[in-house]
Amino acid sequence: MSQVAAIQMISGADVQANLDAAARLIGDAAQQGARLVLLPECFAAFGNRALADIAAAEYAGTGPIRPFLAEQARRHGIWLVAGSIPLPAEPGGKAMACCLVLDGQGNEVARYDKLHLFDVEVADNQRSYRESKDYAYGDRFVCIDTPVGRLGLSICYDVRFAELYAALRRAGAELIVVPSAFTAVTGAAHWEVLLRARAIETQCYVLAANQGGTHANGRETFGHSCLIDPWGDITACLPQGEGVVTGEIDLQHLNTIRGRMPVAGHRRFEPVDTIVPASRETI
Repeated sequence: MSQVAAIQMISGADVQANLDAAARLIGDAAQQGARLVLLPECFAAFGNRALADIAAAEYAGTGPIRPFLAEQARRHGIWLVAGSIPLPAEPGGKAMACCLVLDGQGNEVARYDKLHLFDVEVADNQRSYRESKDYAYGDRFVCIDTPVGRLGLSICYDVRFAELYAALRRAGAELIVVPSAFTAVTGAAHWEVLLRARAIETQCYVLAANQGGTHANGRETFGHSCLIDPWGDITACLPQGEGVVTGEIDLQHLNTIRGRMPVAGHRRFEPVDTIVPASRETI
């Protein structure tokens, strides 16, 4: 069995303040024995309108976020799944909502760009969300090997699109991460049921790190960062506020569930993937 952790934050627009908070929480997770740590979506810049400038600096190697992530992974000897940061795919390009994975030596070993962008109306104090104004769409899924199991990547709004998770399962995923900034309204309605459904239908562990509180810009996020096992049971959860959720990944338990109910072998048709797997060249 391997220990994993999801970090819950209440990030704001100040990048350095967010990184300071993340460092403290990553340290807490490492002290609790986590071998893989997941940060939430927008952990370093929440509500910051200078996203294009942040993205350009991170691509150029002059920003603070990527060096911070490498240093934290090295310091604690953990695999770090970095929620999402704004990062273009090419010089001068539009920012992507990008999830980087770093190994225990601080090397960036995978990059996933969010496929589904949150362009919706919500009955909260913000009312309208248009993520595509700031970000470009990703075009491929990512599944990689880690010390705790084969890892599938997704971000927040992706969780509503089961075909992505089916593709990750077919690619061998055993653990799927969902770094998020789910709103209080949509979270109360759908967070738990969507995460449990993705775990049940893929027979994977699902580790979800959410933003969790009232932010400086007035936006409210749902929290309830959690670990869900392949049977759909929530094994750990943090309702609100900053903190760390830890739990065990037991691949023997996963294989037992898959062996007793071999749904992958019972599939009567093979879906056609409309997205393609990423190669290491996309990092």
